[in-house]
Amino acid sequence: MKVQIRYFASLRETLGMPGETLETTSADVAALREELMAKGGAYAQTLSSGRAVRVAVNQVMASGDTRLSEHCEVGFFPPVTGG
Repeated sequence: MKVQIRYFASLRETLGMPGETLETTSADVAALREELMAKGGAYAQTLSSGRAVRVAVNQVMASGDTRLSEHCEVGFFPPVTGG
């Protein structure tokens, strides 16, 4: 399935992009995060399980077990963002 991924605040700066479209077989948020970390480099550092990263699916706060669906939007962002 295709999902739209958006990165916000410091995650966007570290990864050097606002987002991407990804073809994935990940069923939930936790699996998607693991898939992204497996890319290595900045992805592994930015999304590592030791870092506090918040997630929203279709603009609703989500947890690791939140299911993904075709063409959903997944946003990753730090726990505190500037205004």
